[in-house]
Amino acid sequence: MINRNSISGTLPQLQLHDTVDGALRYMTDFHVMHLPVVAEEKYLGLISEDNLLDASDSSSPISSLREDFRLIAVPADHHIIETVAKMSEYQLTTIPVVEEDQHFLGSITEPDLLKEVGRLIGAGDRGALIVLGMDKQNFSFSELSRLVETNDAFITQLNTFFRPDTGELEVTIRVNKFEVSDILATLQRYEYQVKYYFGEERFENQLKSNYEHLLNYLNI
Repeated sequence: MINRNSISGTLPQLQLHDTVDGALRYMTDFHVMHLPVVAEEKYLGLISEDNLLDASDSSSPISSLREDFRLIAVPADHHIIETVAKMSEYQLTTIPVVEEDQHFLGSITEPDLLKEVGRLIGAGDRGALIVLGMDKQNFSFSELSRLVETNDAFITQLNTFFRPDTGELEVTIRVNKFEVSDILATLQRYEYQVKYYFGEERFENQLKSNYEHLLNYLNI
């Protein structure tokens, strides 16, 4: 998943002769707050909605705001994970994609990037999610995979997140089935901390059913 393959096919680019008012209309029409400025296929910088709104004359060309251009872009052949980090760092709604010598290829928008990240983490995959908490030194993908596979399932996606405030490693796994009672029991038996899960848990559901039957019996 590289940047050149995630470029939006519809987002416009601004030219130096475009007016401030025209640029604002583009932003409104395409629901963005940043647009690239390009001259002869060379990327000149990114202009923001705030810069445009601060202009003294809405009929003036955006070339008059050149000092406000921000030369923020991502290389075409870099991974989109780096793009996520840069868009977050600069709080952008659009980020230009360039090749060598600032040759402009296009832009990636927030919705396009979100779709790519969703594919990357398997957001559309079916199956339960299980979130574990552990020390970093105790993390072993091979062991987690083995424990899951002993219950006739397998891991389809795994992501980790280190919480510096607690020193805890949070591990999120997706498995290829929704009913996870046996997997949860196995993980807990091996002293894994199951923080929460999103799926079905047969034992808990059975307990609830028995409780409801008892209440019905007592009300007879």
